[in-house]
Amino acid sequence: MRYISTRGAAPVLDFEGVTLAGLASDGGLYVPETWPRFGKTAIAGMAGMSYVETALRVCAPFVGPAMAEAELRDLLTRAYAGFDHAAVTPLVQLDQRHWLLELFHGPTLAFKDVAMQALGLFFEAFLARSGRHVTIVGATSGDTGSAAINALAGRDGVEVFMLHPQGRVSDVQRRQMTTVLAPNIHNIAIEGNFDDAQALVKAMFNDRDFAGRFSLSAVNSINWARLMLQVVYYFYTAVRLGAPEHPVSFSVPTGNFGDVFAGYVARQMGLPIDRLIVATNENDILHRALTLGDYSAGVVKPTASPSMDIQVSSNFERLLFDLAGRDGSATAAMMRGFESARALSISAGQRAGAALAFDSARIDSDTMAQTIRWARDKCGQVIDPHTAIGLAAARACGAPAPVVTLATAHPAKFPDAVERACGIRPALPTRVQGLFDREERYVTLPAELAAIEAYIAELARPAAVAA
Repeated sequence: MRYISTRGAAPVLDFEGVTLAGLASDGGLYVPETWPRFGKTAIAGMAGMSYVETALRVCAPFVGPAMAEAELRDLLTRAYAGFDHAAVTPLVQLDQRHWLLELFHGPTLAFKDVAMQALGLFFEAFLARSGRHVTIVGATSGDTGSAAINALAGRDGVEVFMLHPQGRVSDVQRRQMTTVLAPNIHNIAIEGNFDDAQALVKAMFNDRDFAGRFSLSAVNSINWARLMLQVVYYFYTAVRLGAPEHPVSFSVPTGNFGDVFAGYVARQMGLPIDRLIVATNENDILHRALTLGDYSAGVVKPTASPSMDIQVSSNFERLLFDLAGRDGSATAAMMRGFESARALSISAGQRAGAALAFDSARIDSDTMAQTIRWARDKCGQVIDPHTAIGLAAARACGAPAPVVTLATAHPAKFPDAVERACGIRPALPTRVQGLFDREERYVTLPAELAAIEAYIAELARPAAVAA
């Protein structure tokens, strides 16, 4: 499998190269040169498989010769051994139409663990082969940071600098990052919002001298390997609900577009997904883009679903690339226009192409809270605000049954919002209790490139002395 940039000017890479690179050198995002396809027989053959065996089947075409099958199976087995449910991502039925896909059974109680636990092992394996050292820089709206830090703490060859927006993540999310005191982990609270943090990370990658000096890499959803690992649970779920003979729809709480784009990838691979419902909160740039063609960044509004408080969805570029006929130069021109004006218009043709797969809904705070109460009162399920937004969108859209809402975080990560909505304060699972008794370590810096780069340069190991 070969990987190309959405902007058409970066080198073509293999899976190992694309995993270690993260962002493409031309500022674009890597995607497979072609989408692998699974026929009905191959999909039907996944019925009854364990999560690890399903992941092996789905990932193998993307990994290619970069890793032997036995090594890949061992890596995936180790990645999911620490999850607290044997199914890894179990399904829960709510009523005759709606299901929840619980993606929070990993060590940091959020869907990011499903990909990050394996991605950390990919990094370790590939770096051990070459003797290289990389510096991971990432931006998080809450869950990516804790999942990445958990997966990479103490690993050889990797140093992590994670940016989060000060005061705009939950206390649980922050502490899951800042109480990890491993020497290769560095947390930075920036005086800004998530979009500021994400822009700083992209600016560091685009600073060729800095990126080369410290061998920068990424673990958030701009990294193709992480997105690939999220494709797995769409297959795992759909075959349990009747695929390939019966189509399934998915509703995805969406901020940065990576999780729902993984569903799009599964659909491109032949999985019979009827509708992919893009569920946004009041920060609704994706809903406006898909319904009105208005992809323009507004002011980020803080909400009770902070992981979705985003106005620039970096993974949307991957969809625009496909909708533009995989024309890298056209996509590059679109994104340059957006980066300069903070707005672009989605053409009628692109919107029509997106409408073949996507629906969308904007869910306000009142509807989110009502949905938490509905899930508790009618279905006996306590859900977090992000999951509630996905479930509200699923109930509002007319997708045929079954509709699976991705339950992206454990409700205990957002206890105040859940308690306000339904009167129940969810407790942290046993495996993460004691979180509030631990020492925190982080620095607070202005949202300025020079300040962030100076801090990293003081602590990171330059690539030139990696060996």
